[in-house]
Amino acid sequence: MANRTDPLAKSIRGTNPQNLVEKILRSKIYQNTYWKEQCFGLTAETLVDKAMELDHLGGTFGGNRKPSPFICLVMKMLQIQPEKDIVVEFIKNEDYKYVRVLGAFYLRLTGTDIDIYRYLEPLYNDYRKLRRKSADGQYALTHVDEYIDELLTTDYSCDIALPRIKKRWILEQNKQLEPRRSALEDDFEEEEEKDEDEQLATGLDDEHEKDYYRGGSPARERDRDRRRDSHRHRDRDYDRDRDYDRDYDRDRDYDRDYDRDRDYDRERGRRDRDRDRDRDRDRDRHRLRDDKDYGRERDRERDRERDRRDRGRRRSYSRSRSRSRDRKDREDDRRKRHGRGSASPARDEPKKKKEKKEKKEKKDDGTDHPDPEIAEANRLRASLGLKPLKL
Repeated sequence: MANRTDPLAKSIRGTNPQNLVEKILRSKIYQNTYWKEQCFGLTAETLVDKAMELDHLGGTFGGNRKPSPFICLVMKMLQIQPEKDIVVEFIKNEDYKYVRVLGAFYLRLTGTDIDIYRYLEPLYNDYRKLRRKSADGQYALTHVDEYIDELLTTDYSCDIALPRIKKRWILEQNKQLEPRRSALEDDFEEEEEKDEDEQLATGLDDEHEKDYYRGGSPARERDRDRRRDSHRHRDRDYDRDRDYDRDYDRDRDYDRDYDRDRDYDRERGRRDRDRDRDRDRDRDRHRLRDDKDYGRERDRERDRERDRRDRGRRRSYSRSRSRSRDRKDREDDRRKRHGRGSASPARDEPKKKKEKKEKKEKKDDGTDHPDPEIAEANRLRASLGLKPLKL
């Protein structure tokens, strides 16, 4: 993959070189357009061309913290891990100042303590201007020596945490580094030699010159005392600088621990807030689910109650129908039991009239004749609509 470290790359400080950049910044670099378009397929040789095109340095900027091309090229160098000679050539390049700064930043991330002091301290003599993009997207003016001092004295640069290195005076005590010689010390010695030559050319007499060279001259003694005092003051300044560095390291360690504790508290507070938010969300989800279940159960209970009422109505209706049917059957039985005698005369009169009429009709049609043959003939005539035989 394009974001994978070179398989031949060595681990730096016990980890993958790309892990020297924080995960959030690393993800932003992988998603950046400059990384996808300009840094894809770069090698140690072709990376120089991209470094020569840089016109500013910086970490991330803007509201969405967009990474700068400088930090993208640093990430690419961590990915391909160029050889030490190439990085040293980057630092020694005097024509392109941003190539020099890029090599110095990479060496500060991956180099040893001795190499960092050996190759970065000579850049204190480079006073060229640099453009640096700040977090708000504005450009600020700085110099190469100022940025090199930031790399050697601070723990954070361009939104990347720099690995810790030993102090120079500790390496000097361990005989791993020579005492640093300032570039201005030669100028001071030249000035002293000029002063001595001027004193010799002032036209002093031979005797005075003889005493001066023998060491008995007051001017000679005064120069010797001044030189001794200057060396003494220089040693005192060195001790004071060493004590200052020690106190500065102690204060910086305290500030780092304080910042780490504050970041830990902030992260713990954020985790607590996220946990509370998740708990509230789960509680609301369960409450909604319980409300839905309660509403569904309530509807189900209402349906059961309606079914129960309907069954009660049907049961009461069927019971009333059966009761009325039983009552009707009992009344019929009672009528049958009591018979016609118990019936009222008003109801029996029509029946009697009907029976008399039927008897009269039977007598008129001749079907009740004593002679069976005549009675049969009358019935046949009655069916045909003829008058009965009268014999």
